[in-house]
Amino acid sequence: MTLRNWLVGGIDNPFKKGQWGPLHIATMIVSIGLVVLFYFLVKRANNKDKARKIIVSTLVLCILFFEVTSRILYAIKLYVLHQPEMAGTNLIWILLPKPWCAISCWALMIAPLVKKDFFYNYASLSALLCSVIFFAYPGVGFNNVYLLFFNWYSILTHALLLTTSLTLIVLKFTNFKYSNFWKFALCLVLTFIYGLIEIYVLKIQLDPMYFMPNGDIQAGILNISYGLYLFLYITLIVVYVNAFYLVGDRQNIKKLFAKLKNR
Repeated sequence: MTLRNWLVGGIDNPFKKGQWGPLHIATMIVSIGLVVLFYFLVKRANNKDKARKIIVSTLVLCILFFEVTSRILYAIKLYVLHQPEMAGTNLIWILLPKPWCAISCWALMIAPLVKKDFFYNYASLSALLCSVIFFAYPGVGFNNVYLLFFNWYSILTHALLLTTSLTLIVLKFTNFKYSNFWKFALCLVLTFIYGLIEIYVLKIQLDPMYFMPNGDIQAGILNISYGLYLFLYITLIVVYVNAFYLVGDRQNIKKLFAKLKNR
């Protein structure tokens, strides 16, 4: 295999069921181990705020590196090498984030620029949900005989999603209060609107948010009816999001229940 083959493919790379193999398990362990390491590094740092920012900036720059590099390689595959698998794609397909995982990468990259609690909340919960679903049953990355660049791109970006999202929560960049919940909800709604634009306007992705009928999760993994799947999909997101806000805002919730009880 040449460096060119590793970077842009062009060789036969048979499917191999790699879920829950040594690399899969090791990637999860390392990702969570890094979060623990970052926590103790910040705890022992003289300037905790500076240490927090350096850690998150480094993680975000790693995500940026993979996002930029992958797009450069896709452009080479399309415009220079004219590889058959790139047929039907265009510059918009290359440049824009397509599946929810990629959208989460961009959200994490934007979060340090926005510097607002609600956006850290949105970016971290979006990234954590995507990474947990990926590592529960990875459909790409681990599943080829040869781990080419785009295999590693998938593996490492999802590992970075997991590590960065948990790091934002553990290092207290997030602030889960119901008082600013509407801003988080607006970001989530806009994400789904963007997903619909991808499907029906730009036509660059068939099911970016994994809610369309006969999608990979509904038909390929769970094998359940679409109605039941959509119900479970909405329930999961509502319960998942509110679990963080209920814990993060528990003091105000206790006060609210105490007031209601005393009426």
